[in-house]
Amino acid sequence: MNISNKIVLITGASSGIGAVMAQQFAAKGAIPILTARNTDKLETIAAGLQGQHAVYAMDVTNTQQVNEVVEQIIAKFGRIDILINNAGYGIFESFAEAPLGHFEEMMNVNYMGLVRCTQAVLPHMLKVGSGHIVNIASMAGKIGSAKSTGYSATKHAVLGFTNSLRQELTRTGIFVTAINPGPISTPFFDRADPSGNYVKNVAWFMLKPEKVVKELIHAVQRDIPEKDLPFVAGLGIKLFHLFPRIFDRLASGVLNKK
Repeated sequence: MNISNKIVLITGASSGIGAVMAQQFAAKGAIPILTARNTDKLETIAAGLQGQHAVYAMDVTNTQQVNEVVEQIIAKFGRIDILINNAGYGIFESFAEAPLGHFEEMMNVNYMGLVRCTQAVLPHMLKVGSGHIVNIASMAGKIGSAKSTGYSATKHAVLGFTNSLRQELTRTGIFVTAINPGPISTPFFDRADPSGNYVKNVAWFMLKPEKVVKELIHAVQRDIPEKDLPFVAGLGIKLFHLFPRIFDRLASGVLNKK
């Protein structure tokens, strides 16, 4: 896909890789549509963008608002070419101490939020016979680790949804991509790891947000169905599926540092 002049709806665009997506898509001539709950943060990011763009307040847990915002975008721009389901958060805590509400809230944002947005946008893409849906999953959706039962479960759900939807949309002109990054140096960890211990332990492995977004844009341009980041982590995934017991013994020291 040539992304110049494409309408790109980004959820969770107020910080982290969502904000970087808006910047990099705009720099390449696309028209980013920034959405999140916090419009003040969105406006700050939008002020630094070049070219055409737009900002909408949208809470992905609110079905009515998601539907209304998508209709407003369609009414203004005529279409949505690329949907990037990026909104999400994590809380790292032991299962025995985790309130049930944390599981429900993370699933509502990370998984059901993605479902709501996709359900709102997909009919418009099917009508024109083209489009690209990008779901930000995680390595946590492929390999679980201590203190991430709730978060990892949401990302497993995202991957199951993504892989199934890709099959359904074969030969419709609509592509579906999963991006599976390892830990990224973003404000995500302000909430997930307030102690800073996990970030300190895996600092050497942290991805730069700019690198993740560069790979995402490449996946969209090339219609790539899935990307594991970094490359070495993708190799680890393959090792896990081939030799799960050996992998657990070798990797638990790294994965369980939360």
